[in-house]
Amino acid sequence: MPEWVVERGIGETRAVLTDGDRIIESKVLLDGTVPAGSVVPARLVSVGQGGRNALAALEDGTELLLPRRPVGISEGRWLNVEITREVTPGPEPWKRALARPSDEPLRIVKPEGRPAQRGELDRLGWADLIDEAASGDILFGGGALRLFVTPAMTLFDVDGSLPPVELAIAGARAAAQAIRRLGIGGSIGIDLPTSGSKASRTAAGEAIDTALAGTAFERTAVNGFGFVQIVRPRRFASLPEIYAGDRAAAEARALLRRAETHVGGIALAAHPAVIAVLENRLDWIEALARRVGGTVTLRADPRLAISAGHAEPL
Repeated sequence: MPEWVVERGIGETRAVLTDGDRIIESKVLLDGTVPAGSVVPARLVSVGQGGRNALAALEDGTELLLPRRPVGISEGRWLNVEITREVTPGPEPWKRALARPSDEPLRIVKPEGRPAQRGELDRLGWADLIDEAASGDILFGGGALRLFVTPAMTLFDVDGSLPPVELAIAGARAAAQAIRRLGIGGSIGIDLPTSGSKASRTAAGEAIDTALAGTAFERTAVNGFGFVQIVRPRRFASLPEIYAGDRAAAEARALLRRAETHVGGIALAAHPAVIAVLENRLDWIEALARRVGGTVTLRADPRLAISAGHAEPL
């Protein structure tokens, strides 16, 4: 039976929905991000215009966008708001988290699930999942997906060696599974091979429906050019958005995760961009030192790829 497994790391918390020995859904909550579903106090900064796009700020100054103006609340007053979409890293860093007024008690939602056992996420294929998110390359039997994160939508291009009809159906299934596995929400487009017949396009759509069954989504029919659009709730950043938004920071957190398996003093060798992130987050280094039980030093190496950071015993 599927169950959520949670791994609390340094700088982020990882949650995966597992089914046997595979990951079928995932989410990463970055430290400092107020989780979707949380109810928190905020001060109304601006009432917006025409009753829309009001602006509120948390106690630490983080701004939130309220699509509808709170009724009966003037600028400068405090109110409780529910986070409906977490702040999303990506090519539009000015986008704020979304919220709405709430009469519910204050709460901070935390990822729920069974605590991960040591090495459990690795056995489930976490490294492969992160590679998909970072590279955008996803393989399936007889073909491959190429994933692109854009401001408007997440796009999948399907290619492969199967006959067009078979490739369209297999690609639709693989893309839908990747959408769920990588936690992708919002507007999503899949460009399938042109398969010709209406029956084959219907079969490709049904493959998507089966892969996303039990989740909230809507989709168009597969058109004659092989394109289908899917819309899913977007409450948090997908793994590809996290890597596209700040690749160096994402790789820094991934390096810390790999380094946690060591015991005793270590040196972290990584690309200079990754080391720069770590130098600005000494709290992360201190947390790692506690976990390994020894001193942690940093070494920048421009010869290393941004994803090739590693830990060396001191």
